[in-house]
Amino acid sequence: MASYAPSRRAEALILLRTGVPNREVAERLGVPRGTVGWWRSEDRRARGEAYQRPTDCPRCTECAVDRTAYSYLLGLYLGDGHIVSKRGQHHLSVYCDARYTGLIAAAEDAMRSVLPSAATGRRGRNGCVEVKSYTRHWTCLFPQHGAGPKHERRIALEPWQREIVDAHPWEFVRGLIHSDGCRITNWTTRTVGGERRRYEYPRYLFTNKSDDVRALFTDALDALGITWTVLNRDGKPYNISVARKASVALMDAHVGPKH
Repeated sequence: MASYAPSRRAEALILLRTGVPNREVAERLGVPRGTVGWWRSEDRRARGEAYQRPTDCPRCTECAVDRTAYSYLLGLYLGDGHIVSKRGQHHLSVYCDARYTGLIAAAEDAMRSVLPSAATGRRGRNGCVEVKSYTRHWTCLFPQHGAGPKHERRIALEPWQREIVDAHPWEFVRGLIHSDGCRITNWTTRTVGGERRRYEYPRYLFTNKSDDVRALFTDALDALGITWTVLNRDGKPYNISVARKASVALMDAHVGPKH
């Protein structure tokens, strides 16, 4: 870093303390912006001021949250999302199959709608796309975050989360299906008039090891009037099935297959 006269630094600090932006101070004094930023940081440290990055976190400020986007993102997070906290850095990740470009875009849009100030982007990895958003405030919005897999700890919604899900249940169900569910076509055969015929029918499946997450899913289905059943896998009730014609029609109208 180049050496500057103490008077130049003092002049810069006077401007910075009155609210002049780093860029403008740098232009006025002919000093690199990085140097001005370092002077500001050192000045704050010397005065005992902790720098707080501006946030629009609705749990830490009076900012309103996009409740529709949050309900969808909550479903994505509980299904197959996670928050990484490492060396003071935090980010929310949702992994999507690279084939589902609509899902990838929806996940990214939801993150940006819920916390517009957070840096959000994508990273391709072996046939999937990781949608990521960086801010420590995701732990404020998803208090279910904790050590270890979700199915090994209790998962329960906070009252404010429950209020949002109750107001936007279809978005919550869509997020869960888009993360840990699918729409498939089953088939069976029947004998009609002595002839064996094949019949196909659509079904929605949601698969999750967490008893609590599955209960949140089925509670939302109950509230929406959706008929569901449990399909055991290796003796475990990991699969929730929606196969009744009327219920599938409702799911098609409000959720639809991944795309």
